Amino acid sequence: MLLAFNKPYGVLCQFTDRGTPPRRTLAEFGLPAGVYPAGRLDHDSEGLLLLTDEGALAHRITDPRHKWPKTYRVQVEGAPSPEQLEALRRGVDLNDGPTLPAEVQAIDPPLLWPRVPPVRFRKTVPDAWLQLTLREGRNRQVRRMTAAVGLPTLRLVRVAIGPHALGALASGDWRKLEDVRHVTR
Repeated sequence: MLLAFNKPYGVLCQFTDRGTPPRRTLAEFGLPAGVYPAGRLDHDSEGLLLLTDEGALAHRITDPRHKWPKTYRVQVEGAPSPEQLEALRRGVDLNDGPTLPAEVQAIDPPLLWPRVPPVRFRKTVPDAWLQLTLREGRNRQVRRMTAAVGLPTLRLVRVAIGPHALGALASGDWRKLEDVRHVTR
């Protein structure tokens, strides 16, 4: 079984939390028993999370050797210059080494659900939206890449993993993906 879930902001990609105070987890969304996240999405990131009850499938989705593309819509602080976009396309040097090149383009603000709490708004600082596709998955990689080129991330929404897209799935909702055979080869 493979599920697509639209993870809201402020939700952990796990079913329990021992923190004090406890944080929101996947347990509150009525997901079927026995499924687990195939990958992670930071507490302060939103969007597509795949869950499965098949270990081999989870491994294929998350193993960097398979290089499944992951696509994000990223609201950044500032107006990206051609040089900043080109730096992201070439790959960025981070403290844990250089990243692989990314596909990146400036986009119009996407139609998204309201985020709770809302992204801070500053009259004197412009913001912009990028669509960014990676083929690796380091910890907080998109945020670190945009910061490295001088465009701090304000909002991060994953919209696709490999052949699976978020589509019109509302925040906090999930759906079963019909046929997973094509992704297990």
